[in-house]
Amino acid sequence: MISWKIEENGYDSRKAINQGNKFLTGNGYMGIRGTLEEYTKEQFPAVNLAGIYDQTGNGWREPLNAPNGLYTRLLIEGEEYSLPEKVWMSHKMTLSYRHGLFGRETVFQTKKGNISLQTERFASMEEKHLIVLKTTLTPSFDGEVEVITGIDADIWDINGPHYDSVDTGSLNECLYALGTTHENQDQVVVFETIGLPGKTDQMVNSDDRKVMRRISIPVKAGGQYSLYKYIAVYTSKDCKNYKAEAEKLARKAKEVGYEQLLSDHKSNWEEKWKVSEVSIEGDDEAMEALNYSLYHLHSIAPRHSESLSIAARGLSGQTYKGAVFWDTEMFMLDFFLFTEPQVAKTLLKYRIDTLPGARKKAESYGFDGAFYAWESQEGGYDACSDYNVTDVFTGRPMRTYFKDKQIHISAAVVYGIMRYTLFTGKSDLLSEGGAEVILECAKFYYSLLIRRIKEERYELWDVIGPDEYHERVNNNAYTNRMAKYTFDAAVEIIKEEMAEGNENSAQKKELLERLEDAAKHLYIPEPDEKTGMIEQFDGYELLEEVSIAEVKERLLHEKEYWGGAYGVASHTKIIKQADVVTMINLFSNEYDVDTLYKNWSYYEPRTEHGSSLSACMYSMLACKCGMADKAYPFFIKSARADLLDGGKQWAGLIYIGGTHPAASGGAYMTAVEGFAGLRIEDGKLKVSPRLPAAWNKLGFNVYYQGDLYQIIVTKEEAQVKKCQSDITLSLSTR
Repeated sequence: MISWKIEENGYDSRKAINQGNKFLTGNGYMGIRGTLEEYTKEQFPAVNLAGIYDQTGNGWREPLNAPNGLYTRLLIEGEEYSLPEKVWMSHKMTLSYRHGLFGRETVFQTKKGNISLQTERFASMEEKHLIVLKTTLTPSFDGEVEVITGIDADIWDINGPHYDSVDTGSLNECLYALGTTHENQDQVVVFETIGLPGKTDQMVNSDDRKVMRRISIPVKAGGQYSLYKYIAVYTSKDCKNYKAEAEKLARKAKEVGYEQLLSDHKSNWEEKWKVSEVSIEGDDEAMEALNYSLYHLHSIAPRHSESLSIAARGLSGQTYKGAVFWDTEMFMLDFFLFTEPQVAKTLLKYRIDTLPGARKKAESYGFDGAFYAWESQEGGYDACSDYNVTDVFTGRPMRTYFKDKQIHISAAVVYGIMRYTLFTGKSDLLSEGGAEVILECAKFYYSLLIRRIKEERYELWDVIGPDEYHERVNNNAYTNRMAKYTFDAAVEIIKEEMAEGNENSAQKKELLERLEDAAKHLYIPEPDEKTGMIEQFDGYELLEEVSIAEVKERLLHEKEYWGGAYGVASHTKIIKQADVVTMINLFSNEYDVDTLYKNWSYYEPRTEHGSSLSACMYSMLACKCGMADKAYPFFIKSARADLLDGGKQWAGLIYIGGTHPAASGGAYMTAVEGFAGLRIEDGKLKVSPRLPAAWNKLGFNVYYQGDLYQIIVTKEEAQVKKCQSDITLSLSTR
């Protein structure tokens, strides 16, 4: 049995930033950091918005945080009671992650007696523009309590401020704040209305960045007094009459009331869990961690859009510029593909719609086809800087080549489109532009091919693979294999078009011949005949053999970057994350088990796991080597990436904290495709269970070609059963 709840007892101001990630709530349109209602920008509270960006001056372009409509503080006899300023008697934070409910309970000792402050809030899954907050006061004294609550537009930004101006005021019993951005004069508007306990006095005051109510509530000892806030968030990108819609929604929410809104919200969550919940008998810790990971993926899914992707840090803030990386296609997509295929299509439609930006980027480097952005924002704009890391010693930006040389991003897009087509059995995405994307990505790789005069093969030079500690290498095994995958996919597309008679031009035939030749002759590093090891890139074996511990001892600063021209790892065999291991995991059917095992054994001790993307690949490959118990620690590391404190918070002097949705997706892939061994074989779903020692039974559901299947595996047997009607998992987890 699992509780579906996490909690933190006691208060430590040093944990405030990390708890903002751990206790995150969201609905895909916005993410609300798990911070307290009284917090100001020093503690990084944020209502982070999906798909809208701004750049101020020479700072990095990043997503917008909305004015904070949750802001609430407590006064008794003119003295404020809030954290972190006031001493607390007891304090607890909770997240009921089955339904995305954030709660806190704090008891303060005042001059008049004790008072308990409880809150419960959620980002509505039913209405994506709505946030709802319930505040309950329980005093031990008779008297009067004042509540200051409203909208704080003096918000946290990493590279801001992003609002050149903020208009605040009141209208029809609502408070509002309207921010106008610097770059495109986009607008974000927040309307807030409040439900009060009985008849209370209130007054409104406003300045250029805040608009607040001051509410006076007469109280009796032992009584409970609840007030409700209904907060609507819209942007000028949402609709024409966004201000009117925000006011309308706030007022309507108040009429509907808290309990009904909460009920609708919970029902929406339950519909999602019916399909996506994963049950594990014998290991409650793993089941809790995995479903918590899936909660985070649900909370950031862009269901409100038909074409939008997920940023590398989800909706936990402006880290990594709110940009979309290869993380989405390679680590998050499978969860949505298996449980909510329409969301998977939305993620990939974003790539189709940003094809013009990818073409423009390729052209800017003198290449053909489509070179997708390493850090993608609207329209496929690449937000990645030429100087993406700051030197901790000089304070100067360091030249990096992430944007220029990580060409494997285009192949990730192709992989996602083909995987969608395979699992849905539908060609809709291909006909809606996906086929064109695949061909353009193939043209891009073709224009990059190098052929030595004396060699009968093509090569790819001057790239960065998944292991970012080694820049500008030749023949990175993962990159070359993914380029071949792209060529093969494009050949398949062209042949289908020609077979259907849609395209039989001489130009298309010539392209087919070129891509077939490229796929056949592109160099893919082979396992060494003696060791079975696949060299990560040309010359990797000539690098210094050293342990991770020894490399750490060479650090002169705890925030020092390990890669780049002078990084402590760049001239060693120590790698940042799974690279060759990722390749052979994706294409494991091309290698015997002995080769898989030898490469797992060789690269794992040399992998620093400096990325949250790494552990799941080692876990999945360990499963394919028959080492479920060795896979388990890597699985747990992925599943608990946002449950535990710590993790990398800095790259040089750049804050990179936030949630880890790719790790969440990786944990899901490990459970479903690793431990259960889910795959497609001869057009049918097949499983090959390899459960960890403590696991007795693993149960989950997946969509495959339009039908929903329930899969139950034990150590002895497996069951793949098509669901005929409404489904509920047979394993009790609540």
